[in-house]
Amino acid sequence: MNLNKTKIIATVGPACSSRSMLSKLISSGVDVFRINFSHATHSEVKKIVSHIKYLRQEHNKHVTILGDLQGPKIRTGKVVEGCVLKKGDQIVFTTNLIEIGDNSMVQIGYNLFPKDVKKDEKVMVDDGKIILKVVKTNKSDEVTLEVIQGGELKSNKGVNLPNTKISLPALTEKDVNDAKFAIKNSFDWIALSFVRSKNDVLMLKELIHSETKKSMPIISKIEKPQAIEKLESILKVSDGLMVARGDLGLEIPAEEVPINQKIMVEMAKKARKPIIVATQMMESMINNLTPSRAEVNDVANSVMDGADCIMLSAETSVGKYPCEVVRKIGKIISSVENTEFGLVKKRKINIRKDRLITNSICYNAAMLADGIGASAICTLTNSGYTGWEISSYRPKSLVLVFTSNTRILSQLNLLWGVKCIFYNNLESTDKTVEEVNELAQKKRYIKKGDYVINLAAMPIKKKGQVNTLRITKVE
Repeated sequence: MNLNKTKIIATVGPACSSRSMLSKLISSGVDVFRINFSHATHSEVKKIVSHIKYLRQEHNKHVTILGDLQGPKIRTGKVVEGCVLKKGDQIVFTTNLIEIGDNSMVQIGYNLFPKDVKKDEKVMVDDGKIILKVVKTNKSDEVTLEVIQGGELKSNKGVNLPNTKISLPALTEKDVNDAKFAIKNSFDWIALSFVRSKNDVLMLKELIHSETKKSMPIISKIEKPQAIEKLESILKVSDGLMVARGDLGLEIPAEEVPINQKIMVEMAKKARKPIIVATQMMESMINNLTPSRAEVNDVANSVMDGADCIMLSAETSVGKYPCEVVRKIGKIISSVENTEFGLVKKRKINIRKDRLITNSICYNAAMLADGIGASAICTLTNSGYTGWEISSYRPKSLVLVFTSNTRILSQLNLLWGVKCIFYNNLESTDKTVEEVNELAQKKRYIKKGDYVINLAAMPIKKKGQVNTLRITKVE
């Protein structure tokens, strides 16, 4: 029984896209599957989503589906094998179509590249393995670059422009099509890459609202220096954040990433919105069964900071040991959460006039749960609001969300400490409390002799705001 509060996100890829492997990953402790639209066709994704939805029933677990839009990612074109760039060499990046590039000329998939870049600006290729500097641009179709740090140049590798203000829109044509696909196939969350301002998020929100009446919360991926500067306004319009450390570490000095991670986690928790820490969490386990000590510390520190989720990328998508890495992360999470270092600093009560009674009850439920050593806070909800609110206070107990709204079940599963259970019998308060506690006991979240805090809205049938708190000892 997985009682960890910090959630594990696994990226789906060739190493784990079959139904049997996805099933093994769920058994290993995966809470959320990330679908990266950068590396999969719609037909491939449709098959994966079908597998996940089937496995939800089989495992009786409300696994979350997170769609990750590619965003304005710039890539090189095809390059001849064994193409090596040496320090001091010059190479031309062209926007013109060329069949295959070499160490003298390579195609770049960004038509405005020659117009946007300026002399002496840095260009990072393949996660910073190759560093170039702009020598000159004809402002039309060609840019001449000098090799500052050489290496093997491979086909279709990502290009980062840390000093350049790019003209690309936040939502490319591909992103719009992928977002519509995600909406049509009932994804639970959607992540927006390379966010630069709140307008990028609002653009995606507008698209979602035009396509569906159902909610689809947005995770803003923070990986641009412009986003760091406007973090507060971006967070305000987002439903959550992701510390996308891979591209962020190329766009800003790598030594600034850790402190920015801390700032983002704190800001998100204060705003009562989920925060995901991503990229290179267990990088060495792509090829090895054992992580480095630094990686173990990295994961542990993210848990201590109070991140909602730890995200795995290549470790599960293309790695040799996807299940093993998930189990290892689960052990690290458990080890930290079961110590005083796993206790996250409590937030102050959320003062909102329209939700004052509900927020007061949620806050006091979290404080009371810690005070009496309750095993769980059980809340009945139709909107999911109390699940979000209680999770934000980071109680020592589990947060058990009971709802008949199936959409909410898989959305809230991404949140820290939240376990979701389907329940649709709303006869009376007394009977409801008994039934939800029985369900929680059956699922082994609580046991005989445990204290449980039950939250409900009275009268139950009206499905109004939570206004009742009750302490129960499990018989």
